[in-house]
Amino acid sequence: MTIHLTRDLETLHRDLLSMSAMVEDMIHQAVDGLQKPSLELARALAERDNEIDRWDVRIEDECLKILALHQPVANDLRRIASVLKITGELERVADLGVHIADRSCGMLTRPGVTIPLKLKEMADFAVDMLHRAIDSYVDLDAERARRVCNDDDHVDELNRQIIAELVQRMQSNPDLVEALMHVFSASRHVERVADHATNIAEDVVYMVEGEIIRHRNSLR
Repeated sequence: MTIHLTRDLETLHRDLLSMSAMVEDMIHQAVDGLQKPSLELARALAERDNEIDRWDVRIEDECLKILALHQPVANDLRRIASVLKITGELERVADLGVHIADRSCGMLTRPGVTIPLKLKEMADFAVDMLHRAIDSYVDLDAERARRVCNDDDHVDELNRQIIAELVQRMQSNPDLVEALMHVFSASRHVERVADHATNIAEDVVYMVEGEIIRHRNSLR
Protein backbone atom coordinates (compact mmCIF):
# COMPACT_ATOMS: atom_id res chain seq x y z
CA MET A 1 0.00 0.00 0.00
CA THR A 2 1.38 3.42 -0.96
CA ILE A 3 1.76 6.26 1.50
CA HIS A 4 -0.86 8.28 -0.38
CA LEU A 5 -3.40 5.44 -0.31
CA THR A 6 -2.79 4.93 3.41
CA ARG A 7 -3.37 8.64 4.04
CA ASP A 8 -6.56 8.71 1.99
CA LEU A 9 -7.95 5.61 3.71
CA GLU A 10 -7.23 7.12 7.13
CA THR A 11 -9.10 10.29 6.12
CA LEU A 12 -11.99 8.16 4.88
CA HIS A 13 -12.04 6.27 8.17
CA ARG A 14 -12.15 9.47 10.24
CA ASP A 15 -14.92 10.95 8.12
CA LEU A 16 -17.04 7.82 8.47
CA LEU A 17 -16.63 7.88 12.25
CA SER A 18 -17.61 11.57 12.35
CA MET A 19 -20.71 10.84 10.32
CA SER A 20 -21.66 7.81 12.45
CA ALA A 21 -21.27 9.80 15.69
CA MET A 22 -23.68 12.44 14.38
CA VAL A 23 -26.20 9.82 13.29
CA GLU A 24 -26.07 8.04 16.66
CA ASP A 25 -26.67 11.34 18.42
CA MET A 26 -29.64 12.08 16.14
CA ILE A 27 -31.25 8.73 16.92
CA HIS A 28 -30.68 9.16 20.66
CA GLN A 29 -32.41 12.55 20.54
CA ALA A 30 -35.27 11.27 18.39
CA VAL A 31 -35.89 8.31 20.72
CA ASP A 32 -35.78 10.54 23.80
CA GLY A 33 -38.26 12.82 22.04
CA LEU A 34 -40.85 10.06 22.04
CA GLN A 35 -41.40 10.75 25.72
CA LYS A 36 -41.40 14.54 25.30
CA PRO A 37 -42.56 15.55 21.79
CA SER A 38 -41.03 18.80 20.59
CA LEU A 39 -41.47 20.76 17.38
CA GLU A 40 -38.13 22.44 18.03
CA LEU A 41 -36.39 19.06 18.23
CA ALA A 42 -38.02 17.92 15.00
CA ARG A 43 -36.79 21.04 13.22
CA ALA A 44 -33.30 20.68 14.67
CA LEU A 45 -33.07 17.04 13.55
CA ALA A 46 -34.22 18.00 10.06
CA GLU A 47 -31.31 20.45 9.90
CA ARG A 48 -28.91 17.79 11.15
CA ASP A 49 -30.24 15.44 8.47
CA ASN A 50 -29.19 17.95 5.82
CA GLU A 51 -25.69 17.87 7.25
CA ILE A 52 -25.70 14.07 7.19
CA ASP A 53 -26.69 14.20 3.52
CA ARG A 54 -23.64 16.37 2.85
CA TRP A 55 -21.40 13.89 4.67
CA ASP A 56 -22.88 11.09 2.56
CA VAL A 57 -22.02 12.89 -0.67
CA ARG A 58 -18.58 13.87 0.58
CA ILE A 59 -17.61 10.35 1.60
CA GLU A 60 -18.93 8.86 -1.63
CA ASP A 61 -16.84 11.38 -3.54
CA GLU A 62 -13.76 10.42 -1.49
CA CYS A 63 -14.33 6.73 -2.21
CA LEU A 64 -14.66 7.31 -5.95
CA LYS A 65 -11.47 9.39 -6.00
CA ILE A 66 -9.56 6.66 -4.17
CA LEU A 67 -10.81 4.06 -6.64
CA ALA A 68 -9.80 6.21 -9.61
CA LEU A 69 -6.41 7.35 -8.30
CA HIS A 70 -5.12 4.24 -6.53
CA GLN A 71 -7.01 1.32 -8.09
CA PRO A 72 -6.98 -0.61 -4.78
CA VAL A 73 -7.34 -4.39 -4.66
CA ALA A 74 -8.13 -7.13 -2.13
CA ASN A 75 -8.64 -5.81 1.45
CA ASP A 76 -8.42 -2.15 0.47
CA LEU A 77 -11.02 -2.59 -2.26
CA ARG A 78 -13.37 -4.40 0.12
CA ARG A 79 -12.91 -1.63 2.68
CA ILE A 80 -13.87 1.09 0.23
CA ALA A 81 -16.86 -0.88 -1.04
CA SER A 82 -18.00 -1.42 2.55
CA VAL A 83 -17.61 2.25 3.46
CA LEU A 84 -19.78 3.22 0.50
CA LYS A 85 -22.52 0.89 1.71
CA ILE A 86 -22.18 1.82 5.39
CA THR A 87 -22.51 5.54 4.69
CA GLY A 88 -25.68 4.81 2.74
CA GLU A 89 -27.09 2.91 5.70
CA LEU A 90 -26.17 5.73 8.08
CA GLU A 91 -27.86 8.29 5.84
CA ARG A 92 -31.06 6.23 5.96
CA VAL A 93 -30.83 5.95 9.75
CA ALA A 94 -30.62 9.74 9.96
CA ASP A 95 -33.79 9.94 7.85
CA LEU A 96 -35.48 7.60 10.32
CA GLY A 97 -34.47 9.91 13.17
CA VAL A 98 -36.35 12.74 11.47
CA HIS A 99 -39.37 10.49 10.86
CA ILE A 100 -39.44 9.39 14.52
CA ALA A 101 -39.37 13.02 15.66
CA ASP A 102 -42.17 13.87 13.22
CA ARG A 103 -44.32 11.01 14.54
CA SER A 104 -43.77 12.11 18.13
CA CYS A 105 -44.94 15.60 17.19
CA GLY A 106 -48.12 14.04 15.87
CA MET A 107 -48.96 13.15 19.47
CA LEU A 108 -48.81 16.74 20.71
CA THR A 109 -52.56 17.11 20.29
CA ARG A 110 -53.08 13.99 22.43
CA PRO A 111 -50.80 14.51 25.44
CA GLY A 112 -52.60 11.76 27.35
CA VAL A 113 -51.41 9.04 24.97
CA THR A 114 -48.69 6.99 26.63
CA ILE A 115 -45.78 5.32 24.86
CA PRO A 116 -45.64 1.53 25.35
CA LEU A 117 -42.83 0.56 27.70
CA LYS A 118 -41.60 -1.97 25.17
CA LEU A 119 -41.09 0.81 22.61
CA LYS A 120 -38.48 2.47 24.83
CA GLU A 121 -36.88 -0.93 25.37
CA MET A 122 -36.82 -1.62 21.64
CA ALA A 123 -35.47 1.85 20.85
CA ASP A 124 -32.62 1.51 23.34
CA PHE A 125 -31.78 -1.93 21.96
CA ALA A 126 -31.85 -0.76 18.35
CA VAL A 127 -29.58 2.22 19.10
CA ASP A 128 -27.21 -0.12 20.94
CA MET A 129 -27.16 -2.40 17.88
CA LEU A 130 -26.18 0.57 15.74
CA HIS A 131 -23.41 1.51 18.16
CA ARG A 132 -22.06 -2.03 18.28
CA ALA A 133 -22.18 -2.34 14.50
CA ILE A 134 -19.99 0.76 14.16
CA ASP A 135 -17.68 -0.54 16.90
CA SER A 136 -17.29 -3.77 14.95
CA TYR A 137 -16.22 -1.69 11.96
CA VAL A 138 -13.68 0.25 14.01
CA ASP A 139 -12.24 -2.92 15.59
CA LEU A 140 -12.55 -5.05 12.43
CA ASP A 141 -14.44 -7.54 14.58
CA ALA A 142 -16.52 -9.89 12.43
CA GLU A 143 -17.74 -11.93 15.41
CA ARG A 144 -19.18 -8.85 17.10
CA ALA A 145 -20.81 -7.91 13.82
CA ARG A 146 -22.43 -11.35 13.59
CA ARG A 147 -23.85 -10.93 17.09
CA VAL A 148 -25.47 -7.68 15.97
CA CYS A 149 -27.09 -9.54 13.07
CA ASN A 150 -28.46 -12.18 15.44
CA ASP A 151 -29.97 -9.51 17.71
CA ASP A 152 -32.27 -8.26 14.97
CA ASP A 153 -34.73 -11.07 15.73
CA HIS A 154 -35.20 -9.68 19.25
CA VAL A 155 -36.14 -6.27 17.88
CA ASP A 156 -38.56 -7.84 15.42
CA GLU A 157 -40.28 -9.69 18.25
CA LEU A 158 -40.56 -6.54 20.37
CA ASN A 159 -42.06 -4.71 17.41
CA ARG A 160 -44.68 -7.42 16.98
CA GLN A 161 -45.60 -7.17 20.66
CA ILE A 162 -45.85 -3.37 20.46
CA ILE A 163 -48.10 -3.50 17.40
CA ALA A 164 -50.36 -6.06 19.09
CA GLU A 165 -50.65 -3.78 22.14
CA LEU A 166 -51.42 -0.74 19.98
CA VAL A 167 -54.10 -2.60 18.02
CA GLN A 168 -55.74 -3.63 21.28
CA ARG A 169 -55.68 -0.05 22.55
CA MET A 170 -57.19 1.22 19.30
CA GLN A 171 -60.02 -1.28 19.56
CA SER A 172 -60.71 -0.25 23.14
CA ASN A 173 -60.38 3.51 22.48
CA PRO A 174 -61.44 4.37 18.92
CA ASP A 175 -61.03 8.10 19.61
CA LEU A 176 -57.29 7.52 20.09
CA VAL A 177 -56.74 5.75 16.77
CA GLU A 178 -55.17 8.76 15.03
CA ALA A 179 -52.70 9.44 17.85
CA LEU A 180 -51.86 5.77 18.28
CA MET A 181 -51.13 5.49 14.57
CA HIS A 182 -48.27 7.92 15.13
CA VAL A 183 -46.93 5.58 17.82
CA PHE A 184 -47.40 2.67 15.42
CA SER A 185 -45.33 4.45 12.76
CA ALA A 186 -42.65 5.41 15.29
CA SER A 187 -42.34 1.77 16.29
CA ARG A 188 -41.86 0.72 12.68
CA HIS A 189 -39.20 3.39 12.20
CA VAL A 190 -37.32 2.23 15.29
CA GLU A 191 -37.46 -1.35 14.00
CA ARG A 192 -35.92 -0.13 10.76
CA VAL A 193 -32.99 1.37 12.70
CA ALA A 194 -32.17 -2.16 13.82
CA ASP A 195 -32.44 -3.38 10.22
CA HIS A 196 -29.90 -0.81 9.08
CA ALA A 197 -27.60 -1.68 11.99
CA THR A 198 -27.81 -5.29 10.81
CA ASN A 199 -26.94 -4.25 7.27
CA ILE A 200 -23.89 -2.37 8.55
CA ALA A 201 -22.82 -5.42 10.54
CA GLU A 202 -23.17 -7.58 7.42
CA ASP A 203 -20.97 -5.10 5.54
CA VAL A 204 -18.35 -5.39 8.29
CA VAL A 205 -18.29 -9.18 7.95
CA TYR A 206 -17.73 -8.77 4.22
CA MET A 207 -15.00 -6.17 4.78
CA VAL A 208 -13.12 -8.33 7.29
CA GLU A 209 -13.64 -11.82 5.88
CA GLY A 210 -14.69 -11.28 2.29
CA GLU A 211 -17.86 -13.28 2.94
CA ILE A 212 -21.29 -12.04 1.84
CA ILE A 213 -23.83 -13.06 4.49
CA ARG A 214 -26.69 -10.83 3.31
CA HIS A 215 -29.91 -12.73 2.46
CA ARG A 216 -28.33 -15.97 3.61
CA ASN A 217 -31.51 -17.24 5.23
CA SER A 218 -33.60 -16.52 2.15
CA LEU A 219 -31.16 -18.47 -0.05
CA ARG A 220 -31.38 -21.70 1.92
